[in-house]
Amino acid sequence: MTAGMGSSFDPDRIAARRGPQGKSPLAQRGDSSAALKLLWQRAIALTLGFVVLLYGIEGVDTATGERLEQEGVRPRTTDGLTGILFAPVLHDNWAHLIGNTLPVLVLGLLTLLTGIGRGLAATAIIWLIGGFGTWLIADPNSVHVGASVLVFGWLTYLVSRGFFARNLWQMLIGLVVGLLYGSILWGVLPGQPGISWQGHLFGAVGGLVAGWVLSGDERRRRRGGSVGRPASPG
Repeated sequence: MTAGMGSSFDPDRIAARRGPQGKSPLAQRGDSSAALKLLWQRAIALTLGFVVLLYGIEGVDTATGERLEQEGVRPRTTDGLTGILFAPVLHDNWAHLIGNTLPVLVLGLLTLLTGIGRGLAATAIIWLIGGFGTWLIADPNSVHVGASVLVFGWLTYLVSRGFFARNLWQMLIGLVVGLLYGSILWGVLPGQPGISWQGHLFGAVGGLVAGWVLSGDERRRRRGGSVGRPASPG
């Protein structure tokens, strides 16, 4: 009985349960700054790591006579389904990869800054929807590769997420991103030779889906806050 009472009133346990509420505002700001710094460090490391991976794969592709790029999405073939997993990390040539590098760095980083787990989940949704949509409707005599499917998805994710979540700061980020990169959305239209408009289109669709799905918590909290708000006394 005594041991139970002692553990229940252990100051360390009480402080741990209180969490940030037991800290001074200055300490809370310090924790927030440390968390933000860690988020930036992880997001930068993951983004740079992904770009290094892309360049390493293109190096191997060049050394092997461009065999790897044949493993992209081959529409409406059973073997081509595996290309959904590999297409975003494969490129036709160095010029193709170099053209995608800056958008991957900028938009990939911003996506991860919405939260590492959330950003990775958004990327997975875009990756799968973009790949499967391309497999479903593109010319069966073609092979589709390139990180641009992710670029288009990250763009629409960043632009749409703030509106779905009703978050002003994220809306502003989305607006800036839209102003900087919105013109590339013309790439979802057919008629441009050598361009996988299907990948661009379904990558963009995947970004919208990710923006909606991954803002669900914010929407539920907003609805719960309005429903659970006590009436004013009077």
